[in-house]
Amino acid sequence: MKYPLEKTEEQWKEELGEERYNILRQKGTERPHTGTYNLHYEKGTYCCGACNEPLFESDSKFDAHCGWPSFDDAIPGKVKNILDKSHGMIRTEIVCANCGSHLGHVFNDGPTVTGQRFCVNSLSVDFK
Repeated sequence: MKYPLEKTEEQWKEELGEERYNILRQKGTERPHTGTYNLHYEKGTYCCGACNEPLFESDSKFDAHCGWPSFDDAIPGKVKNILDKSHGMIRTEIVCANCGSHLGHVFNDGPTVTGQRFCVNSLSVDFK
């Protein structure tokens, strides 16, 4: 799949460092309850940790008690959904629409009116 921002994997690895590269480019997952933004509730915007594209507004964040930052909606057009059949499951992966970096997964079990829970790795976002 093509994205507006394209770089080689070598460029991504050099720019992101080992931990972020594993999450953002190799579809890794950080351990639950360890991420910087899991219980973070300041006002602002969560941006892609790879390309700085705005992805989620703080007013969409909620505590899902799952161990990862959770949002009930993304900024329109900023996140793409991709069918994920890895690890013996059928899920919906979420990636940055600008650079294709892995953010986490979205589930249809959210407690708000959207019914969605965007489950995001802290290492895949920066807060501004």
